[in-house]
Amino acid sequence: MLSCLFGFVSRVKGAIDRARVEQRWAGLRSRGMHIGNDVWLPASTWIDSEYCFLISIGDQCGFGEECHILAHDAQMDEFLDAGRVGTVVIHSSCHIGARTVILPGVEIGPRTIVGANSVVSKSLPPDTVCAGSPARVICRLDEYLEKHRRQIKCGPVFPYVPRLLTVEERVAMKAALKQAGGYIIGGRSAELRGEGGTPRTGAEGHQG
Repeated sequence: MLSCLFGFVSRVKGAIDRARVEQRWAGLRSRGMHIGNDVWLPASTWIDSEYCFLISIGDQCGFGEECHILAHDAQMDEFLDAGRVGTVVIHSSCHIGARTVILPGVEIGPRTIVGANSVVSKSLPPDTVCAGSPARVICRLDEYLEKHRRQIKCGPVFPYVPRLLTVEERVAMKAALKQAGGYIIGGRSAELRGEGGTPRTGAEGHQG
C-alpha cells in the first residue's frame, strides 16, 4: 500500500516539476532567448534572465545541474559606471558539465563537451572535449569517443531501464562495479522513443 502511494506521489511530483520547467522554457523564449529542440535545460540552470535574448542554445544540447549562463558582467560598474554585455552562442550537440559557468561574449562550437566545474571565458572550437578554469581543449571529440568505445567493449555494461532499479538489480550493479566503472547502454535511444526520464524541449513555440 505504501509503495503504491509513494509511486503515485512521485508521479504527481514529476508531472508538476515537468510543467514548471516547461513554463520556464516558454518564458525565456518569450523574452527572446533561443532554445533549440531536444534540449535538456534543468530548473537549476541559472540564466541571465535580464539579458537572455543575447543567449542562444542549439538543438540536442544538455546541461548538468547548477550551470550558470551569463550575458552581462557588472563587476566594474562601481568604478566605470558601465557593465559589459555580450552574446553567448552554444551550438548544437554541446554537453555542459554540472556547475559550469559560461561568461558573456563566448561561442561554443557544435559537438563540444565541457567538463564539470569549468569556466568558459573564451570561445571553444567544435568537436572537442574541454575543461578547466579557464576551459581549454583537452582532446578531440573523436579521440574521447574512441576511448569510451574500447572501454564499453571491456567493462561491465547495463541496459537502461526507465524505472527505479530493483534491490536485486542494485546489488548486482554494485558488485559488477567494484573493480572498475561501467556503462548504462540505451538511455539516449529510450529518450528518442519517448521513454526516457529526462524532459527535453520541443521546437520553438512547442514544448514536450
